[in-house]
Amino acid sequence: MSSDVASPSPVPSTDVDALLPHYVIDLQQQVESYLTRAQWEAIDKAFRIGAQAHEGQTRKSGEPYITHPVAVARILADMHLDGETLVAAILHDTLEDTHLTKDEVEAEFGSTVADLVDGVTKLDKVGFVSREAATAESFRKMLLAMARDLRVILIKLADRLHNMRTLAALAEDRRIFKSRETLEIYAPIAHRLGINSIKWELE
Repeated sequence: MSSDVASPSPVPSTDVDALLPHYVIDLQQQVESYLTRAQWEAIDKAFRIGAQAHEGQTRKSGEPYITHPVAVARILADMHLDGETLVAAILHDTLEDTHLTKDEVEAEFGSTVADLVDGVTKLDKVGFVSREAATAESFRKMLLAMARDLRVILIKLADRLHNMRTLAALAEDRRIFKSRETLEIYAPIAHRLGINSIKWELE
């Protein structure tokens, strides 16, 4: 999970791109203690590609859409997740919501990142009709089985956590739907994986 985390050549705290949005600078400062310069450069590249791909898209709150995947990456950085996971977190909605393809992601970042992004995309495509057709427990098992790499589930949990933090921007019926789904599906998965900080906040 943290195989590409290395101690040498940390991200220099003074090497901040003044043109980056504050939320990306916050992420850079967050990871400088445990990721290398090369790993940060990949994250920075992912932000630039993701921002371009999501250009013109906004959240329900009116914020640029790219603020969401960066926030997801920051949640994972709090857990000291590896560089590839943070890159995939920033790109996690690109295959579903933009023109980017898995092949293009792989060409830029390698097969591991492409597989992580593709894995999150596949989880997102599981419809709620299927969830209601089965018990919450069997659906949780299905989600865990679908993710060949546990990091796919971690990205999805962080994605859901940020969505819950910004729930106020949604209509009431969507808030109720998301809250129920979170309690029945995602909080128990976080508990099963031993990620209590996420579990408590999801509940």
